[in-house]
Amino acid sequence: MKKANTLLAWLLVLAFSCGQPHDHSHDEEESIPPVALTSYSDKTELFTDFPYLIAGKPTTMMVHLTSLGDKFQPIQDGEIKVTLTVDGKNFLAEANSQASTGIYEVEITPESSGAGKLTFDVQTGQSSEQFIFENIEVFSDLVAVVRNQKASETGEEISYLKPQAWNIEFANEPVRRVTFREILKTSGQVLPAPGDETVITANSGGAVIFASNKTIVGSKLNVGDHLFTITGGSLAQGNPDVYYKETKAKYELAKAEFERAEILVKDKIISERDFLKTKLEYENMQSSYQAVSKNYSASGQKVTTSSNGFLKNLLVSEGQYVEPGIPLALVSKNKKIVLQANVSQKYFQKLPSISAANFKIISEETVFDTENMNGKVISFGKSTSENTSYIPISFEIDNIGNIIPGSVAEVYLKSTPIPDALVIPSSALMEELGNFFVFVQTGGETFQKREIKLGGNDGKHVQVLSGVKEGERVVTKGAYAIKLASASGAIPEHGHSH
Repeated sequence: MKKANTLLAWLLVLAFSCGQPHDHSHDEEESIPPVALTSYSDKTELFTDFPYLIAGKPTTMMVHLTSLGDKFQPIQDGEIKVTLTVDGKNFLAEANSQASTGIYEVEITPESSGAGKLTFDVQTGQSSEQFIFENIEVFSDLVAVVRNQKASETGEEISYLKPQAWNIEFANEPVRRVTFREILKTSGQVLPAPGDETVITANSGGAVIFASNKTIVGSKLNVGDHLFTITGGSLAQGNPDVYYKETKAKYELAKAEFERAEILVKDKIISERDFLKTKLEYENMQSSYQAVSKNYSASGQKVTTSSNGFLKNLLVSEGQYVEPGIPLALVSKNKKIVLQANVSQKYFQKLPSISAANFKIISEETVFDTENMNGKVISFGKSTSENTSYIPISFEIDNIGNIIPGSVAEVYLKSTPIPDALVIPSSALMEELGNFFVFVQTGGETFQKREIKLGGNDGKHVQVLSGVKEGERVVTKGAYAIKLASASGAIPEHGHSH
């Protein structure tokens, strides 16, 4: 109502001063709300505000240039050329430097009144962009400006100035119509993919000695890395050192017998049958000795890795006695993982239509998409198990995000496509007393709080059933700061000094 009262006062002044010369002061002109224009390209937001254009009068335009991205930032290397076109005549102005950070001051003087077009040619770095505003009115005098004003309610608008937005994590995105997917939200778990894990086992009996700091869980491993040594020490039985020496002695004895038999069989002193028997015993002992001596050292039997990856789990303690074949550690390649989601049996008929999913690990913010991780459905249950009423559905995916198997996840299963759905980023959502709302940026420095009704949520985007329109821009970062500004209860003012 403040604007309406101001306009009423102006009309009364005009009524009493009709036909008489009258000079309006600068303060009087300041009471008229300025023109505020906003336009976006893919890279830049241009916002400008200025007093109403009057023929023959210099007008200063404050042009705010913002670089779009994850965080909106002021553009500090811009050059601006402004062209005002009225009745085929062009009036030019330009600014090559900033009045303050991100804000450029341009002065233009239109020479004739009428409806015109305002063009901003912006040069920033290596790129050039153009912003055009149609139906820009140039008035003959201040009286015409006042008579053109319309009373409007602005109480629902929230004012938040550009310098304020540049000093916080702020961003907005347009409301879009896209093909969305019906979403089934559930829980799940990340599991190792089949064949992605290798068990390292003991190659002999004895006491386990950790060989290096690579036995710390999480250590990166390469093929051939020495992890453990199995030694006999003072063991009376099952001593690998004693076993090695016994095997070596038996091998050397079998070798000598075989070499002797080779000579005797040539002279036919022994039969061919006895020779073959000696040869077989030698070959068996040779294989045994090679297997035992392969990783043997003076300190004991070495246990090494057979694949690249990282140490997922240790299954023994240092000094523990193990038998041959006992698991010592678990090595994971961590290249493939399985996302297993648990689906309520009431959605069993929808399982064949599910081809992808978004998910995020509990306590983390990053949302992953199986479609971007070379994911595919590898199985889904045909019935529930005895212990649960849920049906599992599993995706095999590339582990491009260093996701740890065993993690618990929130899962958003993507089902039937919904064409032409109205969608906004889920980061734009604010909740209040169980209701959801967003802040819509209606101008360069003005916002509205809108309650919305939601459809599905895939963790990254939400479908909006009502409350916003396609093309409107919603605040995706900095919404809480806008909320605090709205709580002040101040009536927004479009114009401001810099």
